[in-house]
Parts: sequence; structure tokens; C-alpha cells
Amino acid sequence: MWLLEPGTSRRSLRAILRLALLFLYQSVVAGVDVARRALDPGLPLRPGFVAYPTRLPRGLRRNVFATLTSLLPGTVPAGEEEAQLLYHCLDVDQPVIAELDQEEAALVRALYND
Repeated sequence: MWLLEPGTSRRSLRAILRLALLFLYQSVVAGVDVARRALDPGLPLRPGFVAYPTRLPRGLRRNVFATLTSLLPGTVPAGEEEAQLLYHCLDVDQPVIAELDQEEAALVRALYND
């Protein structure tokens, strides 16, 4: 919390807990999927890039989101262009955009509920 920008918004402990549980759940699911793909050469991999249209402004908020999502297996933030973050994914056929959208909404509810 010390690294968050000062402001009048109130942090929601409930939303922070929900964000932590969502992150833990997605980390386990994604970690199992990555391990399964690594150990089974028959499973398809379609590596590539997806552009995620973030609603977060450039700066601290977007950086916090990119840092949070960099911890999830299977996706890595690889750059940004204006209102989009570029992610490298192990499988572009997976619902990466939907998962990132869910993470962004949870982060906003937890930390930036202005």
C-alpha cells in the first residue's frame, strides 16, 4: 500500500481479498496448464502476441496491472502502445483478453475505487 499514489479513494479490504483469491486461483490453473503443455508434446501451443485494450491510464496504475499480470503463468507483458498493453502468450487461442479484463476489473475494485 505504501507504493500506491496518495488520493481520496478508499481501499476495499474485501475487494483486495477477492483480488488475491482470484490471482491465486488463476495462478494455479495457469501453472497446471503450462506444466501440462510442457510435459505433453501432443498438446497444441500457439505462441504469439495479443494486444489488450486497457482502461488504465499510463503511469502507476498501468504499471501495477502489468506487474500483477506478469506473475501469471503463460502470459508476459511485452510492451505498450497508447491504450494497449502487448502480451506474449503461450497459446493465443486461450481467452487471454477475457482473463486480463477480469484481472483489471478486480484490481480497480481493490485499489482504485475512486
